[in-house]
Amino acid sequence: MRTKGPLSRYMRWLATISVLAILALGLVACGSDESTATDPAPTTSDSATTSDSATTSDSATTTSTAPTGNDASNGDLLQAPTEDSPEGQITIWDRSGDLYEVFDATIVRFNEKYPNIIVNHLAVDIDAKLQNTLITGTDVPDGVFLDDAKIGGFSDFLWDLSDVLAPYVDDIASQKVDVNTIDGGVFGVPFDLDPGLLYYNETALAEAGVDATLIETYDDLLDAARDYQATNPESGPIHLEQSPFLGQLQLEMFASQLGTSMADAAGELRLDSPEYEQILTFLDTVREEDLGTRAEYLSPTDIAELENGNQVFYPWAIWFSFAPQQLLTETTGDWRAMELPAWEAGGARSGAMGGSSFVLPREGENSELAWLFYEFLMFDEAGYSAVWGPNDVYPTGLNTSIPSYLPAADPTAPLFEPVEALGGQDLWAVATEAGAQIPGGTPLPSWWAGAVDYLGNNIQRMLDGDLNPSEVISRSTDEIQENLVDRQ
Repeated sequence: MRTKGPLSRYMRWLATISVLAILALGLVACGSDESTATDPAPTTSDSATTSDSATTSDSATTTSTAPTGNDASNGDLLQAPTEDSPEGQITIWDRSGDLYEVFDATIVRFNEKYPNIIVNHLAVDIDAKLQNTLITGTDVPDGVFLDDAKIGGFSDFLWDLSDVLAPYVDDIASQKVDVNTIDGGVFGVPFDLDPGLLYYNETALAEAGVDATLIETYDDLLDAARDYQATNPESGPIHLEQSPFLGQLQLEMFASQLGTSMADAAGELRLDSPEYEQILTFLDTVREEDLGTRAEYLSPTDIAELENGNQVFYPWAIWFSFAPQQLLTETTGDWRAMELPAWEAGGARSGAMGGSSFVLPREGENSELAWLFYEFLMFDEAGYSAVWGPNDVYPTGLNTSIPSYLPAADPTAPLFEPVEALGGQDLWAVATEAGAQIPGGTPLPSWWAGAVDYLGNNIQRMLDGDLNPSEVISRSTDEIQENLVDRQ
């Protein structure tokens, strides 16, 4: 039985974490063995036909190389169709699950605008198939849903979308444009914005006399946690992430608030900085003062500590919203969301944590028509309203992300409805206002997931009490430089 709502999307996402690490490292070598896992059966909307062309042969070799160069003279800049009524057939890859169904349902509306474009919409194990498909150039799709963290590793195989995005780029969240920009080219159509928020158990905090709405800085958060623990001595009020991958992802959310990241736009490491020292010192203070609950994100232990009132503060991406809706059956309705605290008074109150975009492979047969599909989804009101507004999959709307296109993310014009599991709170207003504060970013380097073996694990060693923040920075910098950066 399919799990309804946003739960299945993110549980599947967590299940692919190890695949992401393998993929990111394998792509650096660009010739490593690729998984030959069997694809799920292709799925088709009522308005589309199916095709076996999205299936890559298990016997495909990896000797082909990608075209090189990213300038117009080499034909790497995608151009939009000029016909009044373009026609043809496109193959679009998405992961199976709820989002696939949401995108699938938009095809009918797309065909109202472009009746002569047939969309073959396939549910595909993208992590298992995309690398070999692009390397061999066999049965390449026209468009693919891809994590932002992976775009840097595939950019040699993708269209530069600078020209087609030009009419919209000034109205897209700068962080999303930045993570898709590599060597001056833009290689993804930005999909969602995943602003960091502070989720808190309002009911439990009120009973302890703690007003979370007064929290403005991370020092305030520490004080609120101390006050709560004074009333509830067995509590560990603040979540401390125990998964090395997600701990690193959360670290980058905090860094995003401060306008920095693990690597700069040129892929050079910049961990050794006052910003990372400040973030790691905060996490180490939570550990040292025993103000945290250390658990893997929404593991049984994590859920139990959320339900019993021991863990009442959860600084995380917007997509934590599905937990009160699906998992926290005893405390559903007790939780609320607010902007993240700032690192300094007056500082940014959010940072980005995760996100995805749509990419168009250069070997796709009709990528210029696929651009029209993504343009409709992201920049046409009929399209983005169908994605985030109430639909058959999400009856109250898709509330685990917000659009990265700013006209669609208007705080005064919500696409999804208030969230009953958050006490009827207008999460749209909170998230869009937080998203507007996210500083610009940089593309994630192809070795980002591989860094979990070093930075992610060293964060955990700090939370074990074995390293201090300075040691995490120095060791991680040396290990990532030697084992990942220098081996590219």
